[in-house]
Amino acid sequence: MTSLTAALLLAVVASANAAPADTTPAQLRAAAEEAVRAQYADAGSRVVIMPTSLNPRLRLAACAHPLQTHLPTRQGTPSRVAVSVSCNGSPGWTIQVPVQMQVFRQVLVTSRPLARGDIAGPVDVHTEERDIARLGYGYVQSLDQITGHSLSRPLIAGVVLEPGDLNGRQTVHAGEEVSLVAQLGGIEVRASGMALDGGDTGAHLRVRNGNSGRIINGIVVGDGEVQALP
Repeated sequence: MTSLTAALLLAVVASANAAPADTTPAQLRAAAEEAVRAQYADAGSRVVIMPTSLNPRLRLAACAHPLQTHLPTRQGTPSRVAVSVSCNGSPGWTIQVPVQMQVFRQVLVTSRPLARGDIAGPVDVHTEERDIARLGYGYVQSLDQITGHSLSRPLIAGVVLEPGDLNGRQTVHAGEEVSLVAQLGGIEVRASGMALDGGDTGAHLRVRNGNSGRIINGIVVGDGEVQALP
């Protein structure tokens, strides 16, 4: 056997007996980022992972099995999450890998200034892609979610509609005919009238009595029905 052949055989034996390489920071980041994408990449969403560095001197034993990941259970979409990455082999280990992200989704944005009490429609809003991880008060995605709802506060143009911006659906609309109910000495009296304001059940509004023309203050008690206030 030549000296060259012997050297090659020794190299092969040494390679076979060498300990497997450590799990690298790049492998940890890849596992954590894949878990984040799987969790937050819903239909219509675009997930952008921001670079997050790990200590390059980090050393973890090689894992003979696929790395396991676990994300904390929480509501909403955070901008930063710690992913638990673990090896279930021997020796086992677990490490928390921080991931910073942006999750973009189409949301409704005001097209023009709107007043409190307005009922927004297709001409008042449009969709834009926004990072929902930064929308701590929520967002509205479709026109179906705002149909029949009045605004609880004035809004400027270019702001994302939030669920808190919407009142309940209106059961009475301004300009429509309603049934005006009054209690007189224990007797219920009904008359037709025209609502001068709109509102949901429990809202106070004005109604013009269809017979006398008087303007009556009332409270909405049901669909198209207003109770006259004393």
